[in-house]
Amino acid sequence: MLTVVELEDARSMPLQRFADYAVRRTCVVSLDEALGRVIACDVVASEGVPPFDRSTMDGFAVVASDTFGCSEALPAMLTLAGEVDMGVAPTCTCLPGTCVRIPTGGQMPQGANAVVMLERCEEYGDGTVGIMKAVAPGDNMVFRYDDVKPGQPVLFAGTKLDPHHVGSLASMGIMECSVFDAVTVGIISTGDEIVDAACEPIGAQMRDVNAPMLASAVQACGARPIRYPIVPDEYEALLHAVRRALGECDMVLISGGSSAGQRDNTARVLSELGSLLYHGVAVKPGKPTMCADVQGKPAFGLPGHPVAAYFMFLEAVRPLLARMCGTSGRHGRRVCVRLREGIPSNHGRSEIVAVRLEGEPDVVPALESESGHAVLSQGDACGNEPSAIPVRSKSGLISSLASADGYIVVGRNTEGVPAGQAVEVRLF
Repeated sequence: MLTVVELEDARSMPLQRFADYAVRRTCVVSLDEALGRVIACDVVASEGVPPFDRSTMDGFAVVASDTFGCSEALPAMLTLAGEVDMGVAPTCTCLPGTCVRIPTGGQMPQGANAVVMLERCEEYGDGTVGIMKAVAPGDNMVFRYDDVKPGQPVLFAGTKLDPHHVGSLASMGIMECSVFDAVTVGIISTGDEIVDAACEPIGAQMRDVNAPMLASAVQACGARPIRYPIVPDEYEALLHAVRRALGECDMVLISGGSSAGQRDNTARVLSELGSLLYHGVAVKPGKPTMCADVQGKPAFGLPGHPVAAYFMFLEAVRPLLARMCGTSGRHGRRVCVRLREGIPSNHGRSEIVAVRLEGEPDVVPALESESGHAVLSQGDACGNEPSAIPVRSKSGLISSLASADGYIVVGRNTEGVPAGQAVEVRLF
C-alpha cells in the first residue's frame, strides 16, 4: 500500500532536500560548442559594439538640418561629396550642404548625423542630389556603442545559451566562455516485457518508449543523459544497475517497477541504497512515483506508463534538474486561457490532463517557485479568444500527446473544471 504525498510536495521535497546539492564543475568551451550550455559566470564586454557610427540602410549620409522642410515638390539640393566603401573608413567629410553615398552597414563620414534612404533621393547627374524627405538627427543609423558599451554585463551566470547569445559573444570577439559542466542523468528502464525500441517485439513484448523519451526530456533541460541497458524484473539486477548509475551520474531515473506489486523492485533497491523521501503521489496519472536520497544524490522512480512517466518528469523531476543545471530556476512556459470543454474529476487526487490550444495565447515564463499567475489571454482583433481543449486518453498511450500542446493540473479537492473557466496551461 502506498502512502501518498500531494503533487506540490512531490515537487518541493526534492528541491528542499537537495537545495545544497549543486553541480558546480566548470569548463571552458569554444563558441562552436557553447549552444545549450549554461554560463558559469557573468560575461562583461571588453569592447563596444558597434565600434563606429554606421548606416542601417542604403542611402545618403547628410547633416539632418539640411533636410528640414523638404518634400517631393520642394527637394533639398545637396552636393555629392563622395562615397563610403564597405569595410573602409571614409576619406571624405560631410559638410553642411553636402551628402555622401553610403551602403547599409557603412561607417558614417565625419559631420553626418543621419541617413536618407535611397528611395527618397534623386541624383541629377550634375553632382547634386535631391532629398525629398526630411530626417531627424540619428535617423537610419546606429551610433558607436549603441548595442554594447565596454564594461557592460551582457550575459549573466545561469543563462542557457541560445543561438542569439552565441551571436552576441561573437560580435564582441569572445570566442570561448566558461560554462557549467553538464549534469549527467542516468536512465534505466525495467521490465521483463520491455525491449529496445529498435527491436521487433515478440509476443507480449513492448518497445521501450521511456528511455528515449526521458533522455530527450533531460537534454531539453540542458543536462546530459546516459542510457543504461534494460533491466529485467530481478532485484539483484536492478540493484547492480542503480549502483553503477549512481557511481557515474549526478541523478538517476528509473522507469517501471515503481508500484506496490510483488515484483516491483525499485522501492526496495532505493531503500537499501538510501532513504525514500516519498513513495506515491496523489495524482492521476503517476501515483507510484517515488524519490529517494541515495548517497546524497537524487534518484526517482517513475511509472512504466509513458504518459505518466513524462508528466511526472515534468512535475517532479524537471524543477530540480533545472536548478542543478544552473538555469536560474526557470522550467517551461505557461499560458492562461479558457477551457473549451468541461473536465469531470472526483478521484480524490490531482489529475493531469493534456490539452491542445486554439488561437494565439500570450506565453509567459513559468517560475520554479510557481509564484504569480499568467494573465488571461485576450482575443484577437476579430474577437476570437484563445482556448484549451482536453485531449482524452489513457496513461499508457503516448501517441495521444502528439496532438497536445501542454497540460493542466486539476486540483485534488475539486469536482473537475467546468467549460469556460480560466485555466493555466503548462506548455510542453
